[in-house]
Amino acid sequence: MRNSLDPAELNAALENVHRAGIPGLFAEVRDGEQVWRGAAGVADVATGRPVTADMRHRVGSITKTFTSAAVLQQVEAGRIGLDAPIGRYLPRLVPGARGDAITVRMLINHTSGLAEYLPYAYPSLKALPALADTGPQSLDDSRFTRFHPAELIEMGVTAPAVGAPGGNPGVYSNTNYLLLGELLEQVTGTTAERYITRNVIERAGLRDTELPAEPYIEGPHSQSYEAWFGMIDPPRDYSVYDMSWVGAAGSLISTVSDLNRFFGMLLAGEIVSPSSLAQMQTTVPVVSQEGKTIDYGLGLHPTETSGQDTFWGHGGTVWGSGALAMTRADGERQMCVAVNLQRWNRLDSSGKPQPHPIDDALASFYRATMYG
Repeated sequence: MRNSLDPAELNAALENVHRAGIPGLFAEVRDGEQVWRGAAGVADVATGRPVTADMRHRVGSITKTFTSAAVLQQVEAGRIGLDAPIGRYLPRLVPGARGDAITVRMLINHTSGLAEYLPYAYPSLKALPALADTGPQSLDDSRFTRFHPAELIEMGVTAPAVGAPGGNPGVYSNTNYLLLGELLEQVTGTTAERYITRNVIERAGLRDTELPAEPYIEGPHSQSYEAWFGMIDPPRDYSVYDMSWVGAAGSLISTVSDLNRFFGMLLAGEIVSPSSLAQMQTTVPVVSQEGKTIDYGLGLHPTETSGQDTFWGHGGTVWGSGALAMTRADGERQMCVAVNLQRWNRLDSSGKPQPHPIDDALASFYRATMYG
């Protein structure tokens, strides 16, 4: 279905998300040669500084698509076996029988059975997924903590397994992608950040995208407001943060324009080969961090609406920041949106996140951007 862009509709849908409670958000939608960019709300609630569509932003787990693409490039070069055991490459990090049973593919599509390390790295989150028994104190305590990937990986590897290697459904875990970062370093002789920068970010011509070494975001950007399910009220700014806590799994800084460019090139077979792209689009059921079962490929997942075209992409959140980038399978229609508030849903008496007007407003915005 080919839809031209309706700027009035897109601006209204964006403004509705702001009115529903997001301090600021910005987006870019492409349809063929047409491009719409929009922004609504503020980048700083204290000063009223407005958001703009060209701002740089922490985009969380969208990083995983970049890391997956980098690994697949090394698969194409013959340095990594997609179905080889991770223990062949990283025997100290995943020792013994598990290292023999867990393959590289299982790491990329979250079917390794390895647990999430976050509840162990952040003591106030140790009750996850029991949200009511968590607290946000660790977010402040770890603002400038420099983690090494190996120590976080050890937390995930030594924690009780969440499934058998290769089991269905898989369980989404950042531990998998920190291991992929270490795998890239092992086979390329350089850090994952340097390899991804040279061979994915620069290859795609992304000028405002980086894997940061410092806790600060350079250039125009928004504050990042974290509410932690109503426990931080008013929401607190976490835009200054050492991102080593999530590294190759979620530390990327980018713009909505750069992300649309990247996903457009990826789906056109210009970042990895068409055969690798087909592997990325081969999905398995995976339980997301929100507890929903989704279809997940190799760093990509589809969004499908009955009677509509399929879109491929990824979403991501970190403390206070979030983004979603989706591109139609033919590459012609694209959307990317960034928001500066996270975990806005307060918990009900049973500890479950309550519906919020933001949820419906965002869903409406996604429909307008993808399907017109």
